[in-house]
Amino acid sequence: MRARTTTDATDTTDAAATGIPAQRGRRARGPGGRVGSEGGLLNVFSHGVLLLWALMVTLPLLWAVMSAFKTDKEIFTSPWSPPSGLHVDAWGRAWSQAHMSQYFLNSVIVVAGSLAGTMLLGSMAAYVLARFEFPGNRFVYFLFVAGMSFPIILALVPLFFVMENMQLLNTYPGLILVYIAYSLPFTIFFLSGFFRTLPTSVAEAALIDGASHTRTFFQVMLPMARPGLISVGIFNFLGQWNQYLLPTVLNVGDDDKKLLPQGLVALAVSQGYKGDWSGLFAGLVMAMLPVLGAYIVFQRQVQAGLTAGALK
Repeated sequence: MRARTTTDATDTTDAAATGIPAQRGRRARGPGGRVGSEGGLLNVFSHGVLLLWALMVTLPLLWAVMSAFKTDKEIFTSPWSPPSGLHVDAWGRAWSQAHMSQYFLNSVIVVAGSLAGTMLLGSMAAYVLARFEFPGNRFVYFLFVAGMSFPIILALVPLFFVMENMQLLNTYPGLILVYIAYSLPFTIFFLSGFFRTLPTSVAEAALIDGASHTRTFFQVMLPMARPGLISVGIFNFLGQWNQYLLPTVLNVGDDDKKLLPQGLVALAVSQGYKGDWSGLFAGLVMAMLPVLGAYIVFQRQVQAGLTAGALK
């Protein structure tokens, strides 16, 4: 008892010297003297859920990649085993005979143009809405936000006739303009919140030094918003690269103008009748590679952009 009293007095004296309450200086103990038992159980549960989610996401991808290097017989006889060898002839059939090369090129042209236009227009509009006060600012902002809740399927019929009257059906510029309009609401919503977190003193210093608003935006504020731009750029790239509904409605009648999602559907139908399942998996992996590569390259920037608003 005396030793415990001495220890408690010592803890109280140390806590008073350091300014930390004596009760906080000790680690919380659960029943039976267990330290942080509830926190440990919660940590194990969260890690288990994350591990299960990772398996649900990665296993189908790995299975598709393995099936792309198998023969059709191996896909049905041993679907879960690794391929006996790297059979790359299916990739050649998908690339040339199934016209995946043309579909891939069409998607690159459309997505590159729409992504550039979306990021340019979206960043400019978000910067003005976030940094300048003018009558109708909130109305315009919420008008863009309301565009995120509008189902795109409801606009397909009037959009088709508008594009037909403008003679933009089955054209690259038509799809690029529609993709830009489709992606602008989310881009402005994301970047406007990001621009609000940037320090105003830097922009004020640039204006005092004689820089115009345009130069301040492009040379000062836009480089500071790089993590947010990369994050929303990745999201837009994913949505535009995997877009199937819009090109199916607005890009009909011309097989040479089909995009990669349309080509994958055509490949699934044709290869299903032919029984060329390895070629189908090869075309599927071709469509996934740009998305996976973009995320792997910009993984840190995406995480930085998602957490930048909370770490102010």
